[in-house]
Amino acid sequence: MTTSLGTPRTPRTLDALEPALSVRQVLGLERVLAGEPEVVAGASQLDRLVRWVHVAEAADVGVMLTGGEMVLTTGVLLAGDEAAQAEYIQSLHRAEASAVVLGLGRAFPAPPDVMRRAAERCGLPMVVLHRPFPFAELTEEVQSRLVQRKFAAVSLSEAVRTALTGLITGGAPLQSLLDEVAAHSACPVVVTNLAHRVLATAGERSAVDDVLRDWERISRQAGGSEGDGWIRAELGGRGERWGQIMLCGYRGDTATGRLLADRAAEALVLHRMLGGSAHTWEEQSAQSLMTDLASGVVPARQLLPRARAAGLPVNRRTFVPMVVRDGDTAQLDRVLRLLGLPGLVAELADGVTAVLLSLPRDQDADALAAHFANRLRTESGALKAVVAAAGQRTVWDDVPAGLREAQHVADAVADSSDALELPAVVRLKDVHLRGLIRLLRDDPQVQSFAERELDGLLCAADEDLLAVLRTYLATGRNKSRTAQLHHVSRPALYRRLEAIEGRLGVDLDDFEQAASVHIALLAHDAQQG
Repeated sequence: MTTSLGTPRTPRTLDALEPALSVRQVLGLERVLAGEPEVVAGASQLDRLVRWVHVAEAADVGVMLTGGEMVLTTGVLLAGDEAAQAEYIQSLHRAEASAVVLGLGRAFPAPPDVMRRAAERCGLPMVVLHRPFPFAELTEEVQSRLVQRKFAAVSLSEAVRTALTGLITGGAPLQSLLDEVAAHSACPVVVTNLAHRVLATAGERSAVDDVLRDWERISRQAGGSEGDGWIRAELGGRGERWGQIMLCGYRGDTATGRLLADRAAEALVLHRMLGGSAHTWEEQSAQSLMTDLASGVVPARQLLPRARAAGLPVNRRTFVPMVVRDGDTAQLDRVLRLLGLPGLVAELADGVTAVLLSLPRDQDADALAAHFANRLRTESGALKAVVAAAGQRTVWDDVPAGLREAQHVADAVADSSDALELPAVVRLKDVHLRGLIRLLRDDPQVQSFAERELDGLLCAADEDLLAVLRTYLATGRNKSRTAQLHHVSRPALYRRLEAIEGRLGVDLDDFEQAASVHIALLAHDAQQG
């Protein structure tokens, strides 16, 4: 007889460090099976945890219990008194006992209906043993197993704590801590903020991807329960919660899973406190995702679950990959939030930050990108920041190529942002020859060409003449503008240009020769950069 009575309550005295077996596990023990057990009530509650086994006959047995006990009885003091039988069950229920086991034969030849009905109403598992069974053997068996589990729990607790503490004191990053937790739990581990946005993960990649694929739904659906191995622990300190760690699909018993989650939470809180920044994990999460996208090492389709779980809208969107040079990452993120633009911000290298906008397809992506760039300069005062963008992408798989294109554009104008009039958002069409040279800068023939053309200046290591040559060519061979930018008189500039021509053996008034030197200088600068 099975009646669903909702989620079983955990005994009030049971915590993650207490060893426990479920009622179902106890009934599956070889010694118990010899007594031919039959569940006659509360069959839906067999996953309740058993903290201890207790033999009791008195009707007011509840006063002797603290919760979580499996109570064994022959019913010898209950026979013939239906009121006492009902009160016995009620007393167990009030004490939050895990189950009652009645040995048939001595007082009851068959399961008493009064006790069975009362147990069913209470949702208390009631089991009868059809064959004579020494209760001492059952208590010995269960207590022995519980002691073993207690020892194993303490050993595991210390092993996990020692390993995580060692990583923290050694300055290990967050990912190393999570990898250690995943190794002990043998299931995906996920860290989220309070909005269920994924900050970090660990575990077998395919298993993690399966969890993240529909993260928004399954994380909220799991709620506060720990069914199906979803075990969580809160992250916070000093009276403030700021996230949680979850073991997703843990296959061990719940108590051990809670132990692992709690130990992991303790370590992560300590790691965050020692790390200083309140947003470090969020930044690391975005950085990891954007780095993987930009590198192209991981296929974009495999990164889609991570992007979705990080809160980036990905369905029917227009993506605008951008790279900002000389812009503060925190300022970029603040401006993005200020404008209400969905996207990710992450530092790829020192002074280089990637921004990925995710916009509805009915919005003007180019106009919003320009608005973002202009607002960045006015809000943060980053007037020298270079905002480079790739063309719009409407397919997620094209985003990595877009990020690399934006990076290429940013690199192409990195050395000339002071000398050129740049638009608010620089694109591939704006970099012209400079962009091509950037792409070819690692070609040995281009390197050889640059060395050969500029040999007269490079050997002398005359940076002043190189700077004059760079400005002269960048301004379209405008002598007045070059003299003004270098704060020299026209005659002084003429002497420097003559020195440059003499060392290089070229006539800079000849367009072809000047173009050749210009290309060589662009290649040299790209290689140095």
